[in-house]
Amino acid sequence: MNYISTRDTNSEKYRVSSAQAIKMGLAPDGGLFMPEEIPTLSSNDIEKLRALPYNERAAQIMSMFLTDYSYDELLADCSAAYSEERFPGGAAPLRFIGNGTYSLELWHGPTCAFKDMALQLMPRLLSRALVKTGEKRTAQILVATSGDTGKAALEGYRDINQIRILVFYPEDGVSAIQKLQMTTQEGSNVRVCAIKGNFDDAQNGVKRIFADAEIADKLNDSNTFLSSANSINWGRLAPQIVYYISAYCDLVNRGDIFIGEKINVCVPTGNFGNIFAAYIARKMGLPIKKLICASNMNNVLTDFIETGIYDRNRVFHKTMSPSMDILISSNLERLIFLIAGAEKTAAYMKQLSEKGKYQVDSDILAEIKDVFCGYYCSEENTADIIRRYFNDGYLSDTHTAVGLFSADKYKKETGDQAKLVVASTASPYKFAADVCRSIDGGAHNDDIAAQKELFQISKMPVPAPLSRVLSLPIRFTQSVNPNDMADVVLDCAK
Repeated sequence: MNYISTRDTNSEKYRVSSAQAIKMGLAPDGGLFMPEEIPTLSSNDIEKLRALPYNERAAQIMSMFLTDYSYDELLADCSAAYSEERFPGGAAPLRFIGNGTYSLELWHGPTCAFKDMALQLMPRLLSRALVKTGEKRTAQILVATSGDTGKAALEGYRDINQIRILVFYPEDGVSAIQKLQMTTQEGSNVRVCAIKGNFDDAQNGVKRIFADAEIADKLNDSNTFLSSANSINWGRLAPQIVYYISAYCDLVNRGDIFIGEKINVCVPTGNFGNIFAAYIARKMGLPIKKLICASNMNNVLTDFIETGIYDRNRVFHKTMSPSMDILISSNLERLIFLIAGAEKTAAYMKQLSEKGKYQVDSDILAEIKDVFCGYYCSEENTADIIRRYFNDGYLSDTHTAVGLFSADKYKKETGDQAKLVVASTASPYKFAADVCRSIDGGAHNDDIAAQKELFQISKMPVPAPLSRVLSLPIRFTQSVNPNDMADVVLDCAK
C-alpha cells in the first residue's frame, strides 16, 4: 500500500511506502500522508480479532496499513510496546460507567496519557523505517505539544539509536505536572524547550521549520533530517485506529453488543487526530453510527461541524483541559481530503494559511454532519461533570470530563440509546488541582501538592510514573520566542 499527500494525488514524488511516510512525517508539499485506499474490516475479521490479546489485535490491524513491514516485525514491536511492564493491567481497558456509557481508558501507560498508545509503538516503527529505506543520517524528531504528546514522545524515543528528539511546549500552556514530566526527562538524545506563546504558535513554528528548504540543507550538512512525532505523522495516527476496534471487540466479548450492532464514540479532541482515527475505523467497516467531537471553550471544531466554516481568528482560551487548547486542528485536513479530494483540500489549506479561515462546500458539510456532531463544554460544566461522575463512582480528568459532558448532551438531545464509548485521555492525577477543586470547591492551586489531596479524596492510587517524577532533577529550562525556534533546532543538530 502506498501513501499520498492530502494536497496532491497525481505527482509520483508524493507517492511513497509506509516506511517512507513514517520517516518523512510530512509530505514535501506540506500535505499529510494518507494511504491510497482504506482497508476493509469484515464481521468475520472482528470475530477473529476479539479472540486475541491487544498486542495481536494491534499487529493484525497495523499490518493492513503498513504493508512493507512483516507481520512478525509488527507483532514483535506491538508486544514490546504494549507489554505488562509498560501498561500494567492492559493497554486500553474498557470500563462501564453507567447508562450505556463506557470509558475507554487510554492512559495506563508510562506517561499516564493516551498519547502513549501510539508513542510507545511509533519509535519502533521509525527505527525499522530507517533501516528499510537505507537511511544513514540521524532523524531529528521535532514536536510541538500542548502537554501530553511531548512527554509521551520523549519517553518513547529516549535513547533510541539514530534518532534525536526536540520538544517545544507553550511556557504557560501546560499543567505543572506536564511541565515537570518534560523538563525532568531522562535520556541522552532528548531536548526540551519552552516557547513564549500558545500551542498554535509552537505548532506553526514547527510547520515553518519543516517547510524551510534552507534549514533542511543546513541539517543535511550535519548528517541530520527532520521527522515528526505529532499526529501529522501517519505512524503516530495508525496505532490509534487499533483501540477503537479493540474496544468494539471487548464490548462483544462482554456480551453487551452483538457483532454488527452499531455503537457511538465520543472523543475529546483538539488536533482532531484521535477522533480521525475513529473515523478511519468506521471507514474500514467498524459499526460506528455517530462520532461525537467534544471540545472545550476553544470550540473551533464545534463551529466547523455546525456551519462548515473553519475560523481560527477568535479568542484563545486557557482552560483546565490544556491539551485541547488548540485553534488549528491539523488532522482535519485528512478528513477533508477523504471527502473533498486533494485539489479542494489544498485550496482550503491555502486559505487557512493566508486568511486564517475557510468554508467548505455544502455537499462536503452534509457528508461531515452525517457522521459527526460537535459539542463544547464550559469550564463550569467541566467542573460539574467531574464532581457528578465522582459522586457516582467514577474519577475523571478534565479532558475526559469534556467528553462525558458531550456524550451526555448528545444522549439527551437525540434519545439515542446505542452503547457509547468515551475516549478517556489522561489520568486525573495529571490535572490534580483542577480535579480536586471541581470535587470539593477548595483552593487547590498546586498540581503537585494536589496529588496527595486527590488521593485523600478518592483513594485512587497515584500512578507510579507521576509520583516518581517529583524526585527527578530538572534538566531543561530554555525558553525562546517562536521566531527563534529554528535556531534551537539547528543547535540541537550540532
